[in-house]
Amino acid sequence: MESMGYAFEVMASDIDEKKIRFDDPKKMTLALATAKAENLLAKIKEPAILITTDLVVICNNKIREKPENAEQAREYLRDYAIYPAETVGAVVVTNTATGKQAGGVDIGKVYFSPIPESVIEKLILKGDVFDAAGSFMVEEPILKNYIKRIEGEWESVMGLPKSLTARLLHEVMQR
Repeated sequence: MESMGYAFEVMASDIDEKKIRFDDPKKMTLALATAKAENLLAKIKEPAILITTDLVVICNNKIREKPENAEQAREYLRDYAIYPAETVGAVVVTNTATGKQAGGVDIGKVYFSPIPESVIEKLILKGDVFDAAGSFMVEEPILKNYIKRIEGEWESVMGLPKSLTARLLHEVMQR
């Protein structure tokens, strides 16, 4: 949001994400981002623009959220040399003054070279892999050398696609 020129405040929703499940990753991420918005609306007392997001990674036709343990993180990171990681991210924008809400989904794809076991172990020890859908963050310095290419918006793979967010902001700001 900073790179888009907006001042903002970060708020965490307290929904149980595991209770919102769909086989379709687009439907699931949009439902999660919408649930986060509904949860946060009660906490916002002044007119504001609320932006909520959710992201999952698809690899070999399977949804990958945050890994549950180190072995699952290892499996995810090893698989990316074989199958690309497709990020499915949803954005929901709500104008609290008007109640107008708009949402959408954006997809990116990351192609990796094989990640050496020593690098995988460094990533696991660092711990950030446990906070990221699919166990990776493209901005992670240790991982950057193993990214062959990205299809789609860099920001989409990071979790907040600029062009989709800008379009949704425009939509909820119109009268």
